[in-house]
Amino acid sequence: MTTNGQMEFTTADAVVAELVRAGVEVVFGVVSIHNMPIYDALLREGSIRIVCSRGESGAANMADGYARSTGKLGVVITSTGSGAGNAAGSLVEAWAAGTPVLHLTGEVSSKYLGTGRGYIHECKDQLSMMKGCCKEAYRLRKPEQAAAVVRQAIQDATTAPRGPVSLEIPIDFQSAIIPNSVIEVVQPVSAPAAAPHIPAEVTSKIAAARRPVIWAGGGVISSEASAELTRLAELTGAAVITSQSGKGSIPEDHPQCIGHFAAYEDVKNLLKQSDLLISVGVRFRGNETANWKVTAPEAHISIDADLSAFNRNYEITHGLLGEAKAILNALNEGLVSQGVTRDEAYVAEVKSVREKIRGILRDTLGPYEKFVDGMRKVLPKDAILVRDVTVPANVWGSRLFEIYEPRTSIHASGGGIGQGLPTALGAQAGRLDRVVVLMAGDGGYMLNVGEMPVAVQENLPLIVVLFDDQGYGVLRNIQDAAYGRQVAVDLVSPDFVMLAKSMGFEANRIGNPEEFVAELEAAVARRKPSMIVVDMNAVGPMAKPFGGPPGAADAFKPKKL
Repeated sequence: MTTNGQMEFTTADAVVAELVRAGVEVVFGVVSIHNMPIYDALLREGSIRIVCSRGESGAANMADGYARSTGKLGVVITSTGSGAGNAAGSLVEAWAAGTPVLHLTGEVSSKYLGTGRGYIHECKDQLSMMKGCCKEAYRLRKPEQAAAVVRQAIQDATTAPRGPVSLEIPIDFQSAIIPNSVIEVVQPVSAPAAAPHIPAEVTSKIAAARRPVIWAGGGVISSEASAELTRLAELTGAAVITSQSGKGSIPEDHPQCIGHFAAYEDVKNLLKQSDLLISVGVRFRGNETANWKVTAPEAHISIDADLSAFNRNYEITHGLLGEAKAILNALNEGLVSQGVTRDEAYVAEVKSVREKIRGILRDTLGPYEKFVDGMRKVLPKDAILVRDVTVPANVWGSRLFEIYEPRTSIHASGGGIGQGLPTALGAQAGRLDRVVVLMAGDGGYMLNVGEMPVAVQENLPLIVVLFDDQGYGVLRNIQDAAYGRQVAVDLVSPDFVMLAKSMGFEANRIGNPEEFVAELEAAVARRKPSMIVVDMNAVGPMAKPFGGPPGAADAFKPKKL
């Protein structure tokens, strides 16, 4: 220390300085003996808000939700070994979603690395564990290089294809006194970037298509290309299918928006009869394509910032590599100059298919039709809807609840249950000006229930809508369809109203749609942490049970491979 009590400049200070340089405003994490120097540096610097989670898994989900709702870098700080391992599953989710997250974790003292001597929190090969669940993982090997390594990690996380990047810093390095080196990016002044060159063959193929379909994924959202995608749809008359991650790419009340219905029969038929598919930043996940049984037309133009995306799931005829926003804008300008016209009869057909599939789904909902309509009526158009993996979310929350803006729809891309609560807390921390609502089921909710006090401590007015059927509803239905019996899916749950109130939430239990709408209105108005527990036994069953994603039951029946 200096004589006036000010700490010398340390590795931890260099880490925090790089966070400030990157515009980080919030970090999530759990303080530990293996990250205390970083926390102390954050305190002394003073500009970054620290949100204290109750576990590393939740902290990583919070950073993920924050990044998805804001478009900014999410930052999570964890301990070493088991602490980093606790975060691993949530980092897998961030990887599946392509979310820019920086994971800062400690490591054992440098002289004990790899020795197996039993240093506290020691992991056999933490770096490999982090590489397995992240886009990339680094270890700081020389304290003096902290600024450069942190900057590289942030650059990797925020460069397409985006994803979580982990950086482990041995605990003795964190408090090491190092030079306060200033690293400046020095580049010659250059002219503004030229518009992407779109091959004439591509523009001509789009202009000639009479029955085009656009399939929009999360790449549209991360590239801030919603307006450009909507314009392309309107110029060409294309039907627009969205992945879960792509919801909000086009306003879902748009007459050309098919939405997240790719595996529905009428949409599959529309694709079969299409003469061109334009995919934009979409991964074609197995659970969204009935494990790739949805067929695509032979002519397929793919736009993606990830070179490995081309021909990964569906063959392409043309691949346009780069950020969606710039490419779509160039495409639109080329189509306008070429004088593209659209087939109005096809546009009318698309609208008809859109209305038909929604009607088919509505007919299965029974009393829950009033839930989705009530939510959409009560919630602001820019409300953020976060969905954990649960029957109501899978059936109607991800399809019939209309999304009008990018970054207002968040779901579990990797399909893991229980991550909804901390993800929603992160989303709310990033957007205090918005109403944030979580749809969750009782089974999954218990995985991270301990994160509830974060909402109260941080004054986050999150609204939790908890659908309580005393078990794993999705698995019950799949088991019934596959085996005609159930196992390990019935659960004893707490009194969720009492639990929520004990943690500082306003909470009530409802048993019909009218009570639900009234409680939701009250929760929106009060702007405090709130829980609405939906007694699904009292509400009653759906008109048609949900049997899981298409083909789910058949996948589990005994068969020869």
